[in-house]
Amino acid sequence: MRVVAPGWRAAAGAVLGDLGAPHAPLLSAPRPPWSADVVVLESTYGDQMHEKRSARRARLQAVVEKALGNGGTVIIPAFSIGRTQELLYEFEDILYRQRQKPGRFAEAWAKLPIYLDSPLAGRFTRIYRELQPYWDAEALARVRAGRKPLDFEQLVAIDDHADHEATVRRLARSGAPAIVIAASGMCAGGRVMNYLKAMLHDPRHDVLFVGYQARGTPGSAIQTFGPRGGYVEIDGERIDIRAGIHSLSGYSAHADQNDLVRFVTRMRHLPAEVRLIHGDADARHALALRLQEATGGKVKVMNG
Repeated sequence: MRVVAPGWRAAAGAVLGDLGAPHAPLLSAPRPPWSADVVVLESTYGDQMHEKRSARRARLQAVVEKALGNGGTVIIPAFSIGRTQELLYEFEDILYRQRQKPGRFAEAWAKLPIYLDSPLAGRFTRIYRELQPYWDAEALARVRAGRKPLDFEQLVAIDDHADHEATVRRLARSGAPAIVIAASGMCAGGRVMNYLKAMLHDPRHDVLFVGYQARGTPGSAIQTFGPRGGYVEIDGERIDIRAGIHSLSGYSAHADQNDLVRFVTRMRHLPAEVRLIHGDADARHALALRLQEATGGKVKVMNG
């Protein structure tokens, strides 16, 4: 029996991991296999559709420009592999567009530091640069035009822990706008926690979630209760959330409902069975209904 579980390649002809979203500029789009008896499929966004790239970039820019006006920091919790590099790619493009066609905040964008405060993300970003020949056509076209999508002038990498602590203190008390990208993506540890402890209580700052926040994580609590004026506990300390809280699902490494359905239906030979994993019950249920509809009931869909 051939089993396909899209993502990282494993032994015995199986493939394990997350499907991944298409149109990621630094990676080739995922391709469905020719056939399989069973597909084990993630369902993280089985009940949602991501924003288009142009729309999510506009929202990303709007969040940052709000912070530019407030004199605050935009804190972006992000995983070190994939998500961080895509964000850097996007910010380079915003900076480039502001130089080509200046907007209201063009001068502020030109001075805005973008801190990559994650040693692991820094190492993987360097690896991404080394793998430049494998980038997709859009990214390579930017390189040929003389641009550096992952190594632009305003990018500041922070490796040393003392430098990290000094940056947290300075940004928390200064009125100078900045962007900070730091792990972990669900605020379950890492350097981002120090930024949150120092800035969540201050309305000058903003937190921007660009990926899925699993239930029970600090990121989920901030995302859920922050817009209501709630609080979160970090390291046993209650912190009232006064910072702006924003979410952009389009930057997730997980495919949305349409992409998940297309992965199955574009197989030359439909599988006999699809098993849905890695998603909340509502997401699995919604995706199961879509898959059954899209395949005309020819595929048995199981939750788990």
